This record gives sequence, structure tokens and C-alpha cells, in this order.
Amino acid sequence: MDQGGQPVDDLRTRLHAMESKLRRMRDQRNSHNESAKRSSDSRNSVNSQGKELREIINSRMEDQKETRAQAKIHQARRDEIQKSIRDLVSRKRGKRDDSPGKSVVIQLSETVGEIERIENRIMTDGTLSLDKENSLIKKLKSLISRRDKLIPDVEEHQIISIDLSDMDESIQKLRAEADNEHSLMIEQNKLADDIWLEIKPMLEERDFLRGEGDRLHSIYLEERAKADEVHQDIVEMLSKVNEIRDEIRSQNERRERTIREHNESVRQALRGPDEDEELADSLSERLLDGKSIKFGGIVSSDNTIQQSSTGRKKRTTRKLGTTRGRKR
Repeated sequence: MDQGGQPVDDLRTRLHAMESKLRRMRDQRNSHNESAKRSSDSRNSVNSQGKELREIINSRMEDQKETRAQAKIHQARRDEIQKSIRDLVSRKRGKRDDSPGKSVVIQLSETVGEIERIENRIMTDGTLSLDKENSLIKKLKSLISRRDKLIPDVEEHQIISIDLSDMDESIQKLRAEADNEHSLMIEQNKLADDIWLEIKPMLEERDFLRGEGDRLHSIYLEERAKADEVHQDIVEMLSKVNEIRDEIRSQNERRERTIREHNESVRQALRGPDEDEELADSLSERLLDGKSIKFGGIVSSDNTIQQSSTGRKKRTTRKLGTTRGRKR
């Protein structure tokens, strides 16, 4: 009987039902684990696709960024040229603009023209005093330094040089260059827009893959949680199964022990004196010690008969010898 007093057959029935349930639970746990693995594999595949797509997007966005930057360079050149045109038009109309925002081309042209004028005066004017000449040389050094600072700005924007002595031709030349820079700017911006049109569906696919990866990851976590929950139930069920198995084993051992004890008792009850080794050993010890042995039962009865027969023999025995008195 178990803790609740159930017989072994009932315990075996319960054990069989619980083992069947365990098999179903293991199958269920394995099913959840397989589903989790499929979701994990699909998630990893989607994430890999997303990673490759993001690399392509980043590369194309870098291309777009460079294209936009190139468009801004052309725009800056155009704006600078147009500023030069405005400055030349104002100069042609007799207006001199000394503001800091004057076109670098005009500033460079004016500076170069002033340098040439001072150098020509120093070389040709023989009436200059020493102080005046030193003053012109000092100013010339300042203008040369200013020219050297303006040249990189003009070269950076690749702006054409102009001749202030022929403003009409310079204005036409600058307008043509401005139109060219404007066309290049539009071309670069259109190219950047085309790259964006190429990137846009990639961004939508990237977002879809990211959402799909998150969905598959959620399924993976959900299936793993279910598998862990079933596994915990299996552990608890196994504990109960082991308890029943231990109880069945204990009952079988008690039953076998009872049968062995019963069989031994029967064998002891059916054993005769001649099969009793302890009795034989005891009698042997008494005989060796010179002690008398008393038998009972059948042995004692036989002994009595032998003793009675001996007595009768003693009474019927005649004494042999000479007889006195009577003769025949």
C-alpha cells in the first residue's frame, strides 16, 4: 500500500497514466522548442537580409550626400559669380562697393590692379621721395598679402578671372559661367533626387524586415516560454512518478520479504528431528560430554518395549548347575 493506502495495481494504473501524460508533455515541449527554433532561424535570416539592405542603403545615402554636397559647391560658385556680376554692374554705373560682402573676384581684381599700379609708379616715377617710396612699398606688401589670401578662395570656387578694364566683356563672361554652374547644380540635385527615389523603397523594405524580425523574435520568446513552462510541469510530474515507482518498489520488496518469511516458516514447521541440524549438534555434544540422552515420542516407546522384553528374559532364564535331592 502507498501513503494513501492504495494497492500496487492501482499504483501501476496511476503510473501508466502519468507516464503516458509525460510522453505527451515531452512531445508538446519538443514541439514548442522546434517552433522556437524555426522562428529563431527565420528571424536570423530576416535580420541578415536587413543588415545587407542597411549596408546598401548607407552606401547609397553616402552617394546622395556627396551628390548634394557637389550641388552646393556649384550653387556657391554660381552665387559668387552672380555677386561678382552685381559688383561689376554697380562699378560700371559708377557706384563703388567697399562693404565686406563684396565678391572675392572683384576684391582680387581690385587688389591685383592696385598692386600693378603701385609697382608701375615705383618703377617709373622718379620724383618720389624716400619716405613716399617706403610708404608705397609698405602698402604694396599689404596688398600682396591680401592677394595671397584671396587667391585660394577664388580657386576653391573655380571662378574665372576678369579684366576690370573691359567690364562688358567680363560681365558676359561671368553670366555664362554662372549659367553653367547653375546647370551643374540642377544636374547634381536631380541625380541626388534619383538616388533618393532608389533609396525610398529600400527604406520601406528595411522597416518591413525590422518589423518582421521583431515579430519572429516575439514568437521565439513566446514558444521558449511555453517550452519552459511545460518542462517545469514535466519536472513536477517526474517527481510524482518517482514517488510512485519508489512506493511500488517498496511494496514489492515487502511482499517478497513476507513470502520468504512465510516459506521459511513452513519449511521449519515441516522439518523432522532427523533434519534438525541444531538438534543433531546438541545431541552430539551431550554424547561427547558423556551425558545421558532421553528420547521421547516414538523413540521412547521402542525403548520401553525393549526394556520389557529384557525383563521377561531375565525371569525365564534358568541357572545351570548340580541338582541335589531328586534324581530321575
